[in-house]
Amino acid sequence: MNSVGDECLELKKAYEECFNKWFSEKFLKGQTEDTCAPMFRVYQDCVKKAVKERKLDLWELEKSVLGTEKEKKVPDGSEK
Repeated sequence: MNSVGDECLELKKAYEECFNKWFSEKFLKGQTEDTCAPMFRVYQDCVKKAVKERKLDLWELEKSVLGTEKEKKVPDGSEK
């Protein structure tokens, strides 16, 4: 799956590669220090910026689909 913004795609690929290597070569062998965390924060900042620039409503991701779950409350107290 691509990232929310094309400008974040290379960061996403690099983080996923780092994470997969860390998970298989270190985490599963008991080394739990996440050496990819700094890379994740850079990618996360890029995604947040892209979401903001595109004026995407993240609450839309929380909406019930075909009645599969209860409606969620948003910060202003209303339901979506």
